[in-house]
Amino acid sequence: MMHTDDPATEDASTWQRQVRGAWTVAKKNALLYYLKPPVLIFGVLFPVFFFLAFKMGRAVSGQAIVPGMVAMALWFTASAVGPLVTPWERRARTYERLLCSPVSLKAILAGDVVSGLVFGVCLSVVPILLGLALTDAAIQQAGWLMAGLSLGALSFATLGVLVASPPTTSPSHIMMLSNLVRLPLIFVSGVFVPIEQMPFWARCISPLSPLSYAGALIQRGFGQTGYYPPWLCVVMLLLFTCVMFWGASRFHARWRAKGL
Repeated sequence: MMHTDDPATEDASTWQRQVRGAWTVAKKNALLYYLKPPVLIFGVLFPVFFFLAFKMGRAVSGQAIVPGMVAMALWFTASAVGPLVTPWERRARTYERLLCSPVSLKAILAGDVVSGLVFGVCLSVVPILLGLALTDAAIQQAGWLMAGLSLGALSFATLGVLVASPPTTSPSHIMMLSNLVRLPLIFVSGVFVPIEQMPFWARCISPLSPLSYAGALIQRGFGQTGYYPPWLCVVMLLLFTCVMFWGASRFHARWRAKGL
């Protein structure tokens, strides 16, 4: 009697192998790169000093400033891992080893996204604790706060993987591209100035930034009324994640096909 393999079993085994591969990549990034000085500078110190420079001399209550500080810290930390990890690995020639492994390119990129997500969510706890301890801010809706942190970190980490697709071994080149994208979006996302108080042209650009939707969810978590309804924020953050991951997969595959 001839034995035939079950296609469903094979598909499940392949899927499990890819999930394990993505998780292994995420753990590798955490162990090797989380405490690298450039990651800490671009992901932690840069947003803190940037926000304090904007806050100095302005009569803004802690209740109003803490959600923006949390959103901007999440924005920079979650999107800092991908643009630095990929060029470092290309320089060390470990990126080619990953591509030659039995793990798919999408699984490798998913591992990079997961590492950025975990890094962003964990470090965003710091400004939350500081805000609760040093200001009159208080968490009113923990569910929306967690949704903003998790979905925002997922979207921002995917953005970091997307901008890391150019074939370069220099992290400075990728960070330059990353900041060309991240810095302008800060000013149209309601972090410093509420979206409803922005000029008309800025309100038109605001929907194009995932930070706008994550910031609105975080604001609701602290008892404020976000500019966008929460259901729209959830849908748009998931949509941004899917579109950017698709773009990252296409760009990385294109450069891989060209041998770069």
